Amino acid sequence: MGMVQCKGGQPPPLIRTRPHSKKGRGKSPRRYNSRVQQPMRHVMALRVSKAVLVFAIAVFYTILVLNNITDYGSNYEFVRHVLMMDSTLAGNHLMWRAVHSPLVHTVFYIAIIAWESVTMLLCWWAGVRLLKSYRADRSQFAAALDVAVIALTTSLLMWLVAFLDVGGEWFLMWQSKMWNGQEEAFRMFTIVGVVFLVVVQREPTPD
Repeated sequence: MGMVQCKGGQPPPLIRTRPHSKKGRGKSPRRYNSRVQQPMRHVMALRVSKAVLVFAIAVFYTILVLNNITDYGSNYEFVRHVLMMDSTLAGNHLMWRAVHSPLVHTVFYIAIIAWESVTMLLCWWAGVRLLKSYRADRSQFAAALDVAVIALTTSLLMWLVAFLDVGGEWFLMWQSKMWNGQEEAFRMFTIVGVVFLVVVQREPTPD
């Protein structure tokens, strides 16, 4: 088929399309970038928050271990009196649980310090991993979160098992007015529990 020609044998003029205005061309990408960047900023802030809170728990355990080592005698006395149950209510029928062996007192106290030391190291390790991977993809950051979950769970178990279960209920620490660490244990269990909930919080996903 031949070309369509106008009168005089000239080809028809080309049809020019109207270009998009700069206003219309730039508006959509900006809105898209805004929708993507806002959730990402929130994710980065949430990740840094998790790392900082884990570091705060690590600092607490560092001071705790330092106090128990440098002031061994004072803290040992606390453990000794709790195990001996010598300040519980008079005439209770559970005094057969009392432990009077200095060796057992020492082993129990050293076990607590060791537990605290392991928790301290795990928290420092978890905090460093979280901070290093806060810009990484979800799978890498999730791997760092696993260490934090283990560290915080170790902490929660110490306050719940060693102080509230064994000390508070088995050795009746709740009956003592002087050698009673239940309030401190409950406070730390609550604080670490809140940090644990923040750490396991799911990240928002962009639409």
